[in-house]
Amino acid sequence: MKKYAFLLLMFVGLSTSCSVENDDPVIHTEFMPITNVELPEYFIQGQTYEINMSYIKPSSCYVFNNIIFDIEGHERTVAILNTVYENTNCIPEGESTTVSFDLTISGNEVYLFKFFQGTQDGVDQYHLVEVPVVDGRDSIVVEED
Repeated sequence: MKKYAFLLLMFVGLSTSCSVENDDPVIHTEFMPITNVELPEYFIQGQTYEINMSYIKPSSCYVFNNIIFDIEGHERTVAILNTVYENTNCIPEGESTTVSFDLTISGNEVYLFKFFQGTQDGVDQYHLVEVPVVDGRDSIVVEED
């Protein structure tokens, strides 16, 4: 009887044990080329601005992860990072996706933005935009009668 109980326990244990195959999704991250940026003509010192950026989402396997910044003084290198799920059924999309970040303006120096636009021949390409900063008083226009 003990022999049958032991065999029954072994059978149940083996039939319910963990699978050797790993069903976890395989993922990696990928920087997405920025296709469009919305920036004002100038910044007003002390104000906060929402900066909108667009990129093409190739398929449903691409999911927005983060906006990556490299900041040196008033120079900002900006890239959009996506998580890519490799072993799932992906639906092709090719649609523009917009993400944004808030930027509070400090100082009165010109801001230089470098927006990542992809890699060509192994060299990262950037869209460069300079935005001047004005004092809040400089942006008020007074009309005279």
